[in-house]
Amino acid sequence: MPRPVALAPHDPQWAVWAAALIADLRAAAPGAFTALHHIGSTAVPGLAAKPVIDLLGEADSLAAIAAARPALEALGWRWRGENGAAGRRYLTWEDPKTGERAAHLHGHAAGDPMIPWHLAFRDRLRAEPETAEAYAREKARCAVLHPRDSGAYAACKKAWTDGVAAEAVRRLGL
Repeated sequence: MPRPVALAPHDPQWAVWAAALIADLRAAAPGAFTALHHIGSTAVPGLAAKPVIDLLGEADSLAAIAAARPALEALGWRWRGENGAAGRRYLTWEDPKTGERAAHLHGHAAGDPMIPWHLAFRDRLRAEPETAEAYAREKARCAVLHPRDSGAYAACKKAWTDGVAAEAVRRLGL
């Protein structure tokens, strides 16, 4: 079901909120993830974003993530399987107070190329203000084109994000 796209100015509380979500995940499913990272636009200071926290969970295997499913669902995470990305386990979390989508968890097994993709993209935006500004313009352009459809918005900016992330991964030699 399409969801509206509403970009918000960067909020420093996003990092605090991400840290709290990560702590909850570690407590509820100890050992399921070898690492948890705050990724996406909310992880880039100064960048406007949809106010939805994206987390990346690295695990030894997809089976480890699947084994944690009951614990994650008990926290309110909704299991969505691969959700269009082979090798991913995707979960969403709605804020119980508002019912609004508040977080995404992208779970990947060690060695999945999407792990360095997400991290290199985030780190490049953090390190290069001019690239972050260009991304802000692309996001704004896509939000104007697709204000009521988050899926179309994501598809609109995909070529831009893929190009920037691929270059970031190449620079790191990954």
